[in-house]
Amino acid sequence: MKTLKAYIEKAAASGKALGHFNISNLEGLWAIYQAARELDLPVIIGVSEGERDFIGLKQAVALVKSLRAENDYPIFLNADHTYSFDRVKEAVDAGFDAVIFDGAKLSLEENIAETKKCVEYARASGREILVEGELGYIGQSSKILDAIPEGVTTSGAGLTTIGDAERFVKETGVDLLAPAVGNVHGMLRGGSDPALDIDRIRAIKEHTGLPLVLHGASGNSDEDVKAAIAAGVAIVHVNTEIRVAYRDALKLALQNNPDEVAPYKIMKEAVAAMQKVVEHKLKVFNG
Repeated sequence: MKTLKAYIEKAAASGKALGHFNISNLEGLWAIYQAARELDLPVIIGVSEGERDFIGLKQAVALVKSLRAENDYPIFLNADHTYSFDRVKEAVDAGFDAVIFDGAKLSLEENIAETKKCVEYARASGREILVEGELGYIGQSSKILDAIPEGVTTSGAGLTTIGDAERFVKETGVDLLAPAVGNVHGMLRGGSDPALDIDRIRAIKEHTGLPLVLHGASGNSDEDVKAAIAAGVAIVHVNTEIRVAYRDALKLALQNNPDEVAPYKIMKEAVAAMQKVVEHKLKVFNG
């Protein structure tokens, strides 16, 4: 089986992107895996610090590796949004395929220093572990939003600049870069998220040469995401839309079956709802 890096390179070369979907439980994992299998596409499972605390760090690794080994399937595990070197180290040691150090709220100098430290540790592990750096603050919560979070800018000077991106990539040695290009974590209530800065994505890609990662894609239009992929995005993150599908389907199942107590029966509709979202997103990401 090819490595995660090889799948990312192949997607980028063909104007497509890998889907990155977060899980909080086994139901989410099954939904994402079944959607990917249905379309015969590689997929990345993401677990944030909170999600992996809930699932279990080593348990998340074991679950994903079991699916990969049993079916020889390209499913990979990423330590999403990790805010300290110690927690990056923890994920590397546990066997993750990729890690993200999120220093977006730090100064550029601090972000570079901490990210470089994470890259060096991953390289010394003896395994091919991809390290992603985040440059530009887009918020931190995968939830429904009433307004753009404080400190987040969706246009103009608050977005990642070409100069900062070039310096960051050169000084850290990261494999992947997640810039702030008008994207926002979470999803605005009652409407689509602000438009992405496609020209900025294209320019950052041209000047850094790295595959770019689009975080916070829940709520962005399919057309906007397709344009971002064409401009240089090679991985697209989705979480909030999956959470909403899970919640709504679970609520309906409980209302319609008030006497049911078997979790695996109650959860069937929630798994199907999440799978439907993931299948749609994977089709968008792959043209």
